Amino acid sequence: MALCSKQNSHPIALYSDFFMHTIEPFYNWIDKYSATEDPRSPLFGAENSLSQYTHTIYGYYIHPQWDDIDSETLFLKILYADYDLRFAVIELIGEWNDTLHNDIMQLKRNIIDPLISEGINHFILIGENVFNFHGSDDSYYEEWFEDVEDGWVAALGFQDFVLSEMRNYNIDYYINYGGSLDDIHWRTFTPKRLFELVNSMLQKRLGP
Repeated sequence: MALCSKQNSHPIALYSDFFMHTIEPFYNWIDKYSATEDPRSPLFGAENSLSQYTHTIYGYYIHPQWDDIDSETLFLKILYADYDLRFAVIELIGEWNDTLHNDIMQLKRNIIDPLISEGINHFILIGENVFNFHGSDDSYYEEWFEDVEDGWVAALGFQDFVLSEMRNYNIDYYINYGGSLDDIHWRTFTPKRLFELVNSMLQKRLGP
């Protein structure tokens, strides 16, 4: 299906009609984990078309393998979850808009809370395809921070201007990013090795 676009100056328009729908979730770990086949996953049983484009962000179709979290502008893929080591890797795409759509509420209630209830308390967020951030209050971030207790939330690959906007709303108090985390080429690791690396970095950063 051809993309439908809108003529505007929105940052997402930088990703042209011929590009947005080609951005796929990372697939190299699919033989190790699939959220739709994991009965403990909030996305268990979700169906993704291999041919029909159904979801759009500001009028631009996105690849059908991204999962819906009841947000108009933010979609994701749970790339991996390990209930023994208690970590999950989540890749995001779209605009993170707490101002208009309360995306953090949708993410927290629909994805994060069910994973926390299954024992997950370490979250690696992949944000290379998060095109913008609009903040609001930080109550859901604070709740997430408190819920993980001795765990953490880390952000990898987010663009500098997105992180700058997050910093304006004090999100950096709750989500770890920057520094040595920016040097991680996460695609070159297995999920468990990625977790071990991020955990080691954050243990040094956060201390005992």
